[in-house]
Amino acid sequence: MPAPAGSVPRVHAFLLAGQFPGTSHAQTLAAAHDYALAAERAGFAGVWIAEHHFISYGVCPSAVAFAGHLLGTTSRITVGTAACVLSNRHPVALAEEAVLLDELSGGRFALGVGRGGPWVDLEVFGTGLDRYATGFAESVDLLRSWLSGAETVGGAGPEFTFRPVPVVPRPRRPVPLWIAATSPSTVELAARRGLPLLLGMQADDEEKAELLAGYARTAAAHGHDPAAIEHASAHLAYLADSDAEAVETVRAGLPGLLAGTDGYVRIDGSARSRPDRDRYLERLLDLHPVGGERRCLDRLGETVARTGVRDLLLMVEAAGDRQRTLANIARLGAEVLPAIRTGAVNPYRGPGTAPAPTTARGGP
Repeated sequence: MPAPAGSVPRVHAFLLAGQFPGTSHAQTLAAAHDYALAAERAGFAGVWIAEHHFISYGVCPSAVAFAGHLLGTTSRITVGTAACVLSNRHPVALAEEAVLLDELSGGRFALGVGRGGPWVDLEVFGTGLDRYATGFAESVDLLRSWLSGAETVGGAGPEFTFRPVPVVPRPRRPVPLWIAATSPSTVELAARRGLPLLLGMQADDEEKAELLAGYARTAAAHGHDPAAIEHASAHLAYLADSDAEAVETVRAGLPGLLAGTDGYVRIDGSARSRPDRDRYLERLLDLHPVGGERRCLDRLGETVARTGVRDLLLMVEAAGDRQRTLANIARLGAEVLPAIRTGAVNPYRGPGTAPAPTTARGGP
């Protein structure tokens, strides 16, 4: 799925608000707030906030609440959620909050939602495993109806049944909605509705391109123009003077964050298969813009050329250190964003060519 002719990608910061060893929850949230403000100063187009419950991998339990705070402390950037866990929330309550934030911010809010996982969250919030397993499509449809600008919305499904009620406040324009997707079934759900995707860090460009190709076929079959739908792709990003320095920094810092994923607990009490974190770390280093300026531009250029995504979400916190993360944000803004804004996202080789071999282990 090639990028539209003449299109220029937009680059956003993606914040997990992840707790690293030796830091408190309060310090983690304060740092994430500082990173968002630094991203606006550095020229990023937006900041997207992750949402997690009961684990240190991300200590922000409400991406909407965090987004509301950031919309009040910033003036230019888009602030989005990547993503609100819809299986834990009533879609009307979430939609009301989204419309409120979009209206108060002058249209700077973007809502991303995801199915989430079969975690204990579903038990705590009382939504149950069925909402996760079978209720996601109904939740998306109800959410979408509320965000559309309709005067009234009612519920007539197995999960949500209620009489039509007025939409207050009523959006003056449809509020943007993205669907976080890692599986073909969720991609198909979004494509049938013409909703853009949020693609995660775990997939490589080929996997993302395959998902987007399937999306395009389904969207077209349901009357949507795939070329008019602008998707987003998340990437780990760390810029240093050399590839070796960047990789060394992320290798030292990121494992402390990834360890937080051990906190996931399945609702049914069954054992969860735990991935090999060392292998996953090496995969992230190979896939993403972690390196010197040349490697970062090459990696982002390859993604744009291969997938056609217009919004690049850069997870900037991998160093595990506040000052290094602030420096990373500033350097990405000064050295990478200008090349992307001018259309030179892959200035070292033609679009669609293979990326340069990883030189992190031997220097640039």
